[in-house]
Amino acid sequence: MRKLDKTWKKLLYALAGMGVNMLNLMMNSYLCSALLIGGFGEEAIKNQTFAGVDLIVPAVWTVFAFISKIIDGIIDIPMASLTDNLKSKWGRRRPALVMGFIPMIAAYVLFLCVPNSGAATVLNTVYFGVLLCIFYIGYTLTMVTYYATFTEIVDNAKDRAFISNSKAFFDIVYYILGYVVVSGMLKSTNIKTVALIVLPMSLTMLIAFFMIKEKSTKDGVEGEKSETVNLVKSITFTLKNRPFVLWMVIYSVMTVGVQLFLGGINEYFSYVDMNMMFVMMGAFAPVPFTLILYNRMMKKRGFGVAFRVSLIIYALGMISMFAAGIIFDKGSVKTIISVITGVISSFAIGSLFSVAYFVPSQLAAEEEQKTGIKSSAMYFAVQGLFAGIASGLATGVILTLLKTFTDKEADKAAAVNSGPMAYMTLIAGVFVLIAALLMPKLPQSIKDIGKEAK
Repeated sequence: MRKLDKTWKKLLYALAGMGVNMLNLMMNSYLCSALLIGGFGEEAIKNQTFAGVDLIVPAVWTVFAFISKIIDGIIDIPMASLTDNLKSKWGRRRPALVMGFIPMIAAYVLFLCVPNSGAATVLNTVYFGVLLCIFYIGYTLTMVTYYATFTEIVDNAKDRAFISNSKAFFDIVYYILGYVVVSGMLKSTNIKTVALIVLPMSLTMLIAFFMIKEKSTKDGVEGEKSETVNLVKSITFTLKNRPFVLWMVIYSVMTVGVQLFLGGINEYFSYVDMNMMFVMMGAFAPVPFTLILYNRMMKKRGFGVAFRVSLIIYALGMISMFAAGIIFDKGSVKTIISVITGVISSFAIGSLFSVAYFVPSQLAAEEEQKTGIKSSAMYFAVQGLFAGIASGLATGVILTLLKTFTDKEADKAAAVNSGPMAYMTLIAGVFVLIAALLMPKLPQSIKDIGKEAK
């Protein structure tokens, strides 16, 4: 694959995944939530749900939501093998991008078409459940292919860190769009319309499609010393990498906390009467500067110390937000306290995104250098499997249970916000804190990543 040799090209390449990630955010945080009215405040039901009533059977949906997340993780494995070993005259990566992109877009559009908007039915539940699975399959193939190129499209750790940090920055941009701009639009526009407005952003993936330059892989890649391996061997090589497996344990625990917050953010702010727009601005606006601080800390102390500090700060932010939601009444004080908690969390947000790209791409590059085996996509696939299981537990089980057992009307009558939904950020913070406590278990080889010699 032709290497990117200019900074502007690397920045542009890091931008490519933003639109597809934005669709995934819409699916996870808005479209799935729009199927049930539970957990929403009375004013939010009109625009933040599809029809103002429950459209699915919660018990059946819990099973589908969990299965879809498991599929999202499991399908990473064969999809990674496909993109790592695809033989075509256009190379491996570009055809794989197309094969994932088209069904993903189709499932997203069909998700906005409700077969029966009158009441919760098993038919609706199955319809949305199947579409959710198709969406995740297409999304997985698209993104695991894109992420795999982080190892190949540059040739050193410094450039991989640059692309990963740039990708993390653009992640913040789409999170601002998703949780500030979209949230603002939902004050006056229904979620269906907003979802269609967001759809064209997915075309940013065309940047990667046109920037990837590969030779034909019909007969292998001429001039490459590395070799590709079949599915079983690829999985074996990946799981034999002990540092990577240990990292997956920590990454999974962290993901439960982070995805629980991101998946239920819409309902949570509506329930505890916080201004989501102000909190998200407080959390995301400082990220470009906090990423600089994080990278300086990593250069001085290494990845292990820098990321552990980030996790601890994020956990404190989540726990502080829980306290603000429980203790303070609705008003200016509550808003100010909630924004402060968002600012506290901002130090960690950029690093939480960056590690998902930097660590597996760097470990895959090191493995290729030692063994000559090219399986970069498999590292992201296995990470996706762990993340899928963790996300399924967070949003498919924990969040659904919190929504199901929260009685907004009873809390409103008692003039308190102390139902199960109020504890969402506390639970999220505890999981992230556990991940921070596990960081010292990583081998020194990972903890020293990014550390510059004195």
